[in-house]
Amino acid sequence: MKKRNKRIGNFLFIIPLALIMMFYIEASKDNNKETTPSPKHSNSYPTELNPIVKERTNQLVEQAAKKGITVVITDGFRSAADQDQLYKKGRTVSGNIVTNAKGGESYHNYGLAIDFALKTTAGKVIWDMQYDGNKNGKSDWYEVVDLAKNLGFTWGGDWTKFKDYPHLQMDFGLSIADLQNGERPNTTSLTADSK
Repeated sequence: MKKRNKRIGNFLFIIPLALIMMFYIEASKDNNKETTPSPKHSNSYPTELNPIVKERTNQLVEQAAKKGITVVITDGFRSAADQDQLYKKGRTVSGNIVTNAKGGESYHNYGLAIDFALKTTAGKVIWDMQYDGNKNGKSDWYEVVDLAKNLGFTWGGDWTKFKDYPHLQMDFGLSIADLQNGERPNTTSLTADSK
């Protein structure tokens, strides 16, 4: 009789414990659902430049070349892991701080941004904003920025806080929060023109 009562006691102890564990597991799942962005339009994340951004980038390089300016695209699509590595620069690894955006917080992570530099006539890649390689009395850098703006890019040099002079992006009216929630540019209504 004592063994039977002991088994019943153990059983009565195990049932509430199992119920508590099941409740805890379900609550954890619900909490994860709240913190994970739910996609509104697309479950997929880009792995390359958006086709319009790519086309406009090609147009930018071509238009600059017609002015005697050689543009070098130094960065385009960047994975969230690559973004995290850049974010560490000047913080946990040596170097200067080059971004305030962690993985998933940059338009590069969604294929909507590029970085550029200039190539001198001697073949050296530079980020000199005063360089006038085509000798027309204007900064080549700002000539490229003007061309980019005419193609629909916004320039990181116009930002009020952390200025990012090599950065050009096309956000298509979407914020980083929109992109994190799965929204993507509607490519069916976008066309690349031949400006």
